[in-house]
Amino acid sequence: MEAKTQMTAKRWMTAADVTAMEDYARARGARREAIRALKKDRRVAVGPDATFYFECFETMLHQVHEMLFVEKGGAAQLAGELEAYNPLVPQGRELVATFMIEIAEPARRARVLAELGGIEEAITLGIDGETVCAKAERDVDRTTAEGKASAVHFLHFPFTHAQIEAFRRPGAQIRLCIDHARYAHATTIPNAVAAALAGDFD
Repeated sequence: MEAKTQMTAKRWMTAADVTAMEDYARARGARREAIRALKKDRRVAVGPDATFYFECFETMLHQVHEMLFVEKGGAAQLAGELEAYNPLVPQGRELVATFMIEIAEPARRARVLAELGGIEEAITLGIDGETVCAKAERDVDRTTAEGKASAVHFLHFPFTHAQIEAFRRPGAQIRLCIDHARYAHATTIPNAVAAALAGDFD
C-alpha cells in the first residue's frame, strides 16, 4: 500500500467554508456525486452487519451543507452544525469513523442491538503488530443501562508517530477488528482505502 501524497488537510470548518444555500442548491447534484466517489474508498464493512465510514474534512463539510439545505435553519443553525460536526474532522494524528450497525429488518435489528452493549469499546485497528484502540465520542451514552447498543457510534482512532509510519508503510497489513462476545469479526482494509486514509495524517 502506497500512501497518497497531499498537502496537510484543513482541520476545522468555519462559516467561511459554507456555500450560500442558493448556490449549493444549484451545485448539489454534482457535489453529492463527488462525495459519493470520495466515500467509496472510505467505507469498510466488518462482518454481516457493521460498517465503518471514515470521515474527513470534505465529508463533514458536506454533512453541514446537507443539514442546512434540508432543515433550512440558515445562519441561526450554522453554529450548531459546526459545533456538532467539527469534532469528527480528523486532527492529523488520528482516524475518525462513523460506525453503524446496519440491519434493515426492525425485529432483528432490535434483537441484535440488545446484545451488543459496549461494542464501541471492542474495536481496534491492527497494523503489523501495532494496535490502535478506538475511543468513542462521549457526547451521549451509546450503550444503555440495560446493555442495548446504539446503531450509530462515532469513533476516534488515536495514533502515535510510529503507528502512522506503520500505517503508511508499503505492503502494511491493516486489520479492522471487532472483538465483542456477540459480534466477533475482522477484515483487512483494502489498499485503496488504506491509501485514502493515509491522507488524513499530517
